[in-house]
Amino acid sequence: MAGETKRLAVVWEGGMRFRGGEPGGPTALVDADNAEAPGPMLTLLLAAAACSGADVVSLFEKMRVDLESLRIEVAGVRSESVPRRFLRIRFAFHIRGGGLDEVKARRAIDLSLEKYCSVLHSLAPDIAVEYDLHLA
Repeated sequence: MAGETKRLAVVWEGGMRFRGGEPGGPTALVDADNAEAPGPMLTLLLAAAACSGADVVSLFEKMRVDLESLRIEVAGVRSESVPRRFLRIRFAFHIRGGGLDEVKARRAIDLSLEKYCSVLHSLAPDIAVEYDLHLA
């Protein structure tokens, strides 16, 4: 049984800049020089953070947490040899909300990183994924 197929197109804009997205939808700029926009590897980290963030927001709604703020910092350690892929990704979740405690926050983050985040689960399974939690 086949799953959903996602499609997009990328158009070269000169230099190392590419603009892409789903046909007829919004687009994003990716700059391999990291000058005018995040490059491909930073965009991958951005996608992972946004994916996990969406999971956490959704899970907090189900937990009846009144989310006030969520900021996610991400750092990726890359191999020194080609293809210079990520070996480790570390998230730092900064969260504030009513009805929020460490148990609920860790439960939501763990579910996201271990079960729901499709971006992370699309990456090589040997990439170490870790996180820190900062409650305000």
